[in-house]
Amino acid sequence: MIYLDNAATTLKKPESVIDAVVSALRTMGNSSRGTHESSLATSRTVFETRMKIAEFFGARGPENVAFTMNSTEALNIAIRGLVREGDHVITTEMEHNSVLRPLYHLLKDKVISLSILKADKNGVIDPADISGLIRPNTRMLVTTHSSNLTGNMVDIAEVAEIAHENGLIYIVDASQTAGCKPIDVEKMGIDVLCFTGHKGLLGPQGTGGLVIGSRIAEAEEGSGSYLRPFKMGGTGVQSYSKLQPSELPTRLEAGTLNGHGIAGLDAALDFINEVGIDAIDKKEQSLMNRFLEGVRTIEGVTVYGDFGNPRTAIVSLNIWDWDSGQVSDILSMDYDIATRPGAHCAPLMHKALGTVSQGAVRFSFSYFNTEEEIDFAVKAVRDIAEDR
Repeated sequence: MIYLDNAATTLKKPESVIDAVVSALRTMGNSSRGTHESSLATSRTVFETRMKIAEFFGARGPENVAFTMNSTEALNIAIRGLVREGDHVITTEMEHNSVLRPLYHLLKDKVISLSILKADKNGVIDPADISGLIRPNTRMLVTTHSSNLTGNMVDIAEVAEIAHENGLIYIVDASQTAGCKPIDVEKMGIDVLCFTGHKGLLGPQGTGGLVIGSRIAEAEEGSGSYLRPFKMGGTGVQSYSKLQPSELPTRLEAGTLNGHGIAGLDAALDFINEVGIDAIDKKEQSLMNRFLEGVRTIEGVTVYGDFGNPRTAIVSLNIWDWDSGQVSDILSMDYDIATRPGAHCAPLMHKALGTVSQGAVRFSFSYFNTEEEIDFAVKAVRDIAEDR
């Protein structure tokens, strides 16, 4: 199979990641739940991974990294933990439902008011338009770093500057960029970065987390910037306290962590650091451009997005007026090529592109794909388009 659905999850993982997970399954106890060696070894792996993530994303220290199951859980923790009743929140049409649905629920329950920044016909937002949406009670700004549908990126450093000039909290969804684009939380001015481990970070599913900027991490309990816990329960410390411990990251990590997955993520970070994030991005961009140049001139093919600015390695397209699910099925059954059709959990982006009824076929590329695979995928698209 030619796997071109890496924006959903990277299928090909470094062998070291697989080995680390297998070893963890055989040896790991429960972190912070014992003084025996299997528990202590797990605690050391968790802490080591926390340190690597802090360094990788420019956090002040490992205590500013909290693990979750994925970026969806991380976004829910960040949004619900920082919003206050009566707040106004700004987001964009580029967002995944992991951002939109928590906000819609808060809006439905009349906790917040909400403004959504529109995108143009190519699915691009202009950060300068944010200022026109800010109200006296605006508290939070939530944006993706890159659209999971088009690959279009947001200049998060520019958005962070706008947010902080207006006293807003800035949350970033890095689901599509963590592991393949450089991100520095402190230098870029991000208050909370939400990431998943199973995509660009090349780790196992069931891993992810929050990287918490110093302004939020240092906020005192009861203050407007204090990140409240989303869930409460066992932590392995302060067991006689009736309340969730307030210290980070324990405050946000009730329950047993996915130690087996974190061990794999630890190995994945080593792989990325060894290869170099710039080298990974360069190869993925090269593969994306090779595919784009091959398909964009085929009669009947419509490609979506802005390819003149920095982006992630995604090309979404349609062939004639055919349903995207039908095209994706042909690619799978006749050519053994894996893609993602449909709405991609990005309803507002499809609305901006005018593809609500048709959806789109998304091709997304990984460091482990090859030029031969790309050329075969181009041929497949051409064959399908010509077989009208």
